[in-house]
Amino acid sequence: MLDAVVVGAGPNGLTAAVELARRGRTVEVFEAKETVGGGARTEELTLPGFRHDPCSAVHPLGIGSPAFAAMPLDRYGLEWLHPELPMAHPFDDGTAAVLSRSVAETAASLGPRDAGTYRRLLSPHLGTWDVLVRDFMSLPLTALPRDPVGLARFAAAGLPPYSWLMRRFRDDRARAMMAGLVAHVIAPLSGIATSGVGLLFALAAHEKGWPLPRGGSQSIADALARYLADLGGTVHTGFEVKRLDDLPPARAYLFDTSPTALARIAGLGRSYENYRYGAAAFKIDYALDGPVPWTAQEPRRAGTVQIGPSSREIATALGRATGGSAPTTPFLITAQPSLVDPSRAPEGKHVFWAYGHVPNGWDGDLTDAIERQIERFAPGFRDRVLARATAGPPQLEARNANYVGGDIACGAAAGLQLLLRPTVSLFPHRTRHPSVFLCSAASWPGPGVHGMSGHNAAKAVWRALREADAR
Repeated sequence: MLDAVVVGAGPNGLTAAVELARRGRTVEVFEAKETVGGGARTEELTLPGFRHDPCSAVHPLGIGSPAFAAMPLDRYGLEWLHPELPMAHPFDDGTAAVLSRSVAETAASLGPRDAGTYRRLLSPHLGTWDVLVRDFMSLPLTALPRDPVGLARFAAAGLPPYSWLMRRFRDDRARAMMAGLVAHVIAPLSGIATSGVGLLFALAAHEKGWPLPRGGSQSIADALARYLADLGGTVHTGFEVKRLDDLPPARAYLFDTSPTALARIAGLGRSYENYRYGAAAFKIDYALDGPVPWTAQEPRRAGTVQIGPSSREIATALGRATGGSAPTTPFLITAQPSLVDPSRAPEGKHVFWAYGHVPNGWDGDLTDAIERQIERFAPGFRDRVLARATAGPPQLEARNANYVGGDIACGAAAGLQLLLRPTVSLFPHRTRHPSVFLCSAASWPGPGVHGMSGHNAAKAVWRALREADAR
């Protein structure tokens, strides 16, 4: 009998398998798709030679992950590439704010009236990333904080909604850039702890950067799978699990799936009937004949570009998407992988992606609205498009079953569900079945390619197995 079986070979499932295999446990992973990766894949979606990331591309929480940092993933092919600027945020007047590795450069780009405010917000947390994130992303009952004072200081700044924090800025230039950071979790700006989301992404840029993996996001999953193989673990691809009886006997089963799928497969009935799925993404991957012709200079050097020139416009777009209607002027998150990794496209060509937010399950077409927004800050963009691959909520869910209704966060990251996932519990990775555990982004600490949900779930399984062995 195996010690553990993992269902789903996304970053969290693979991380959980690695953590258990490192502790001498026998582990096998079962993945429905033909390749590992989940939300960290790389494919030729448009034209030959253009390598796109169907979901995530830029990984501030990946390079800053305590779980990944404890693994020798560089020996298995993972190499982080840093763009000159982590992020740029253009405005209608032809200028742009930047999120730089330098706090001073970032503060200066926000204007003289808000530069000091930004520095004061970030300065208490500079130099604390490794300890802060380890404390923040771990479970209190499995890892006592190493710096409880620092964690409390961050909580005090981060727990209020961003709609409160933005009052500290005098100009909308700073408000808009920070609102864009909050919008990465696809939640209204008025939600609890949304200030913390913005501060965490900003701090990540200053402490670790917003890098991309050489060769694409698939490199993260491939490195984890290779490491697992060296530890004696096995991955089975092309194996769809419909019920527990499909799997070999094991002492524990970990699900890198949505709570809905876990309940169906494990026969847990209505265990997660109150779990909410949030707004969705509408994503376009582009093959371009050249770089995006941004009007401002800063976006031409940035790995990520946020498009939303005012905090009001961003809040309206989020409000419409979460309220059930597609925005006419969407807030966009865009990525430019080939600026830092020329291997992603043929010589002189580029890959580029953009996504906006739409209601869960929406089956419309946001292409024109997205491209009008890009053209607003990069006139002539459409002239450089060689091919595009669009994916609305139905296509995103078909590509990755965890994206229920196109929700790329595997559950609404809003309200208490941002902090208490998937249920209000001191043991969020356990289920009512004593041998079944949840290890996906639907469990703490939530979305992002960082593996910490898998790491925390593996610790829960390891403790359960150890206690059983002691009896």
